[in-house]
Amino acid sequence: MLTHTRRLVLPGLVCFLVGAALIAPAPWPSAAAAAKPSVETLQAIQEAFVEVAERVKPSVVNINTTQKARPPRRPPLDPSLRGPFRDFFGEDFFERFFREGPRRDLERRSLGSGVIVDQQGFILTNNHVTERADEIQVTLADKRTFKATVVGSDPKTDLAIIRIEKATGLVPARLGNSDVIRIGEWAIAIGNPFGLAQTVTVGVISATGRSNVGITAYEDFIQTDASINPGNSGGPLLNIRGEVIGINTAIVAAGQGIGFAIPVNMAKGIKDMLIAQGRVVRGWLGVQIQGLTEDLAAQFGVKPDEGVLIANVLKDGPAEKAGLKSGDVILEIDGSKVSGVSQLQRFIAGVPPGKQVNLKVRREGRDLTLTLAVAEMPTEEPVAAALPEGEGAGRYGFKVQELTPELREQFGLKEAEGVVVSELDPEGPAARTGLRPGDVILEVGRQKVKNTKEFAAAVRRAREKGLLLRVWRDGGSQFVVVHPEKG
Repeated sequence: MLTHTRRLVLPGLVCFLVGAALIAPAPWPSAAAAAKPSVETLQAIQEAFVEVAERVKPSVVNINTTQKARPPRRPPLDPSLRGPFRDFFGEDFFERFFREGPRRDLERRSLGSGVIVDQQGFILTNNHVTERADEIQVTLADKRTFKATVVGSDPKTDLAIIRIEKATGLVPARLGNSDVIRIGEWAIAIGNPFGLAQTVTVGVISATGRSNVGITAYEDFIQTDASINPGNSGGPLLNIRGEVIGINTAIVAAGQGIGFAIPVNMAKGIKDMLIAQGRVVRGWLGVQIQGLTEDLAAQFGVKPDEGVLIANVLKDGPAEKAGLKSGDVILEIDGSKVSGVSQLQRFIAGVPPGKQVNLKVRREGRDLTLTLAVAEMPTEEPVAAALPEGEGAGRYGFKVQELTPELREQFGLKEAEGVVVSELDPEGPAARTGLRPGDVILEVGRQKVKNTKEFAAAVRRAREKGLLLRVWRDGGSQFVVVHPEKG
């Protein structure tokens, strides 16, 4: 059978190969050939970089900031030191030769970069470049200098807009589309590292969508190995076409070739709001959320990357009015799947206040759809709580005490429910989970606890797969799972 099949196939195969040879594209070059690009190819790549530098340099500015700090006032001279010589020479003589000189302002200077985005003199940079500045001086590529003022800033994304007046001949940079960049593409940074004006460095896009870096509240960074140093902050990250794809923001000090830039698509929206109204307006749900670890996902009947967990619903907020509850898992918003905390935060922040969204949530094993009117995010942040000081959950490695009225006031809690973590075994399961002394435990296994007696009963009822706690900390709540010590 095998011989027969070969006999039937071979003539056709020969014809196919002959035809294919006539129409097939040229084969891939060998590894040796691929490793030796032609001089013309190298020249074309070089010219692309030169063209980007020449085109974009006029759009990049150097920013010098000055912060003035008054030294503490000196105490008066001791009157007991007064004598005939002091009376003869006078106070000015003694002040001049026996005391420190006159009080002078102490100046702190810092350097940064920015990119011109408008012919009217608007410049996009980082908030951390300008946030404490008393004076801002901008130097253009043609060496002209101007004083600048802050139009608006947004610490949550580390972006700011400053403006220079009466500057003619400004060349705005062309803003690209950071949503279409790919890992491995060329990346070009221009800025003012260590005061070395108009420095150009080249690398590639190392990664996109970097979050949980700990730099800003809203993180979706582009990672690049194009050399970024102190002074590059606020300058542009460019593609090979000379379009701005990011605003350089931070580096990993302990590493080499790890820099982060804010995607330009995020920066565009912030820029427009700051120019139009001097502040950023964001959408707000009125919830505190947390990511789903494997332990939490198992407790709430979802997969770890399937949504985010509502840890706390703020009173009188949009979520409370819509019927959301702590312990709900947000699975979708307007039909789009929710995959993590950062993604949800960025999405809601971009929703105009007043717009309604549909949330698909999982509650106690059932999927519900709720409609919520997004509100404007309040400007004030929650106030942080403090610590206290002795009844225990031995195999979990911590002890609790009653929540007294004084402690309730200290932690900013209005209800009398909950117990306070008073002691923690630093080597125990609770400490490894992240529980801290001073955390207020509001629920055990989704049941509210009012005192240590109810807490102890709830712990005894806990399942072996873990103790699910809802904890109040720093003005908000979150869920944690503590597994018992084995043995």
